[in-house]
Amino acid sequence: MIDDGELQKMLCDTESDRVERTESAGGDRGKLRQTVCAFANDLPDYRKPGVLFIGAKDDGACAGLPITDELLLTLSDMRSDGNILPFPVLTVQKRVLNGGEFAVVEVQPSDNPPVRYNGRVWVRVGPRKATASAEEERRLVEKRRAADLPFDQRAVVGSSLDDLSLDVFRREYLPAAIAQDVLAANNRSLEQQLSSLHFLAPNGIPNVAALLVFGKDPMNWIQGAYVQFVRFVGEQITDPIQHQKELTGPFPQILRQIDDVLDANISVASDVRAGAVEIRHPDYPIVALQQLVRNAILHRTYETTNAPVRVYWFSDRIEIHSPGGLYGQVNPENFGQPGITDYRNPLLAEAMKALGYVQRFGMGIPLARQQLESNRNPPLELTASSTAVLATVRRRP
Repeated sequence: MIDDGELQKMLCDTESDRVERTESAGGDRGKLRQTVCAFANDLPDYRKPGVLFIGAKDDGACAGLPITDELLLTLSDMRSDGNILPFPVLTVQKRVLNGGEFAVVEVQPSDNPPVRYNGRVWVRVGPRKATASAEEERRLVEKRRAADLPFDQRAVVGSSLDDLSLDVFRREYLPAAIAQDVLAANNRSLEQQLSSLHFLAPNGIPNVAALLVFGKDPMNWIQGAYVQFVRFVGEQITDPIQHQKELTGPFPQILRQIDDVLDANISVASDVRAGAVEIRHPDYPIVALQQLVRNAILHRTYETTNAPVRVYWFSDRIEIHSPGGLYGQVNPENFGQPGITDYRNPLLAEAMKALGYVQRFGMGIPLARQQLESNRNPPLELTASSTAVLATVRRRP
């Protein structure tokens, strides 16, 4: 973290392209996100953080903006609201500099550029920011560090572009991940587009995420990449099986299949009251189940196990088993709290957001809880161990 002395120098340095100032955060917040995106891309390769001063005039003087907890929370939300991908590393603090109060957003250079805000790559060009040219974006791809990549971004040795459904990438993913005018002006090859969106290693080999999202046969490379659905007649795992299904294929196919399976197994009861008003009550709210299964698919580990995500449907409850324990800043004390999330598979998270299966990161479990309460189901039960996470949903009485 930058100390006060250096921050004060940066605040008054009107020529630095590592600094941006704004008097208020209440205007176009898209411009703030553009700045965060540009600092994260670090096109000049300073390998030092960029700083956004909120409550500062152009000359660095204090604008007198009240630095409230609400403002700091709003600025912190830029990290994980899903508009900037891959997720930037940033800190937000209230700092007193030269006798004035400022909100200071410190943005670290990304290990995995290019970083995009709403499908556009932003960079610093001198003291201003701009959308990256094709050449600038190529430079960002080349400076990506190969070391210490998350598992979903590691190359799968032996695979090639022939193992990917490139038509799915071109038809479904590109229009969802890239702004339309940028896509219309794009004259790069498909391989360059895959690399720009982080799906190819520097040597051109597909990574784990590419095979999971676009692979013709993901299980040929990642054996646990499927969902096992089993419906039991009773309340015990030893009871007879009423129905079972293995959901396989690339991510979009699995997610569509699980939505269909969940919807087909939900029962809806009718309650006709006085005045002939019919009220329909599902035994489980579909949105809650969707959120929990998507969470299980996204946050599971694909690296250390060949086990699938398991959805076990009993007569009194549904159990959703996700291989791999809690990750990163998520621990048993804060697990399930709104906004508390971390990403074992950040590129898969980016893909699920682009494909429309995640609206806002960190809100899956809170949304599931809200849906269960509205439907009058018992509260969601969450159990985490070092090797798995279990979500248990009880049937509506």
